[in-house]
Amino acid sequence: MENKDVDTCRLLYNTERVRLYIPEYGRNVQKMVDYLKTIEDRDKRNEQARAVVKVMEILNPAVHLQEDYEHKLWDHLHIISGFSLDVDSPYPLPEPENLNERPAAVPIRKKPIKANHYGRNIESIIDLIADTEDGDGKTAMIRSLAIYMRQQYLIWNKDSVSDETIFQDIEKLSDFRIRIPEGMHLGRIDSGANFSRPGIGHAKQVKNTNQRQKNNQKTRKQYK
Repeated sequence: MENKDVDTCRLLYNTERVRLYIPEYGRNVQKMVDYLKTIEDRDKRNEQARAVVKVMEILNPAVHLQEDYEHKLWDHLHIISGFSLDVDSPYPLPEPENLNERPAAVPIRKKPIKANHYGRNIESIIDLIADTEDGDGKTAMIRSLAIYMRQQYLIWNKDSVSDETIFQDIEKLSDFRIRIPEGMHLGRIDSGANFSRPGIGHAKQVKNTNQRQKNNQKTRKQYK
């Protein structure tokens, strides 16, 4: 085989092609936008630009969930063109400088979690309860919190846990700003309660369902 035949059969990888400004729309939309820039008649160019925006809307139906989605589609059209498309857009043109603008940093709490098996949300709830005025409402909140913490405890530790252990954890995690009311009891745990780690219960249920389907198929084959 001659070298020229080898060259014609060579695969063309996307890494060797022109970079896509928004890969989510694909290379065909990029070609459409590139073609728009070659249309000299302005009215025709505007008409074709609206058609391309409609194609982008079809390719990205999830955009309808966003407010003012048509504005976003026209912004994407200008971004795909490299901000060099001269059309009469119904919306203000996006600023190229804003494209590379870094988003605002999300504040992250650096404070370490005191008890990993309870999680950070429990600590936030404890802080909320600690700032609540004493009364029947606060007592009910403490009891509900203790019941939930007992469930979380049993997910990661299958041994039984006493009410006193949960109460002590609440007081310790609150830096003793919360004091458990005297005589508080959480009640007995239902014997049928299943405290599984996240995902384990669902995986077991799927496994049992698949096994039942296999058994049913074997039974049907036997009676055929």
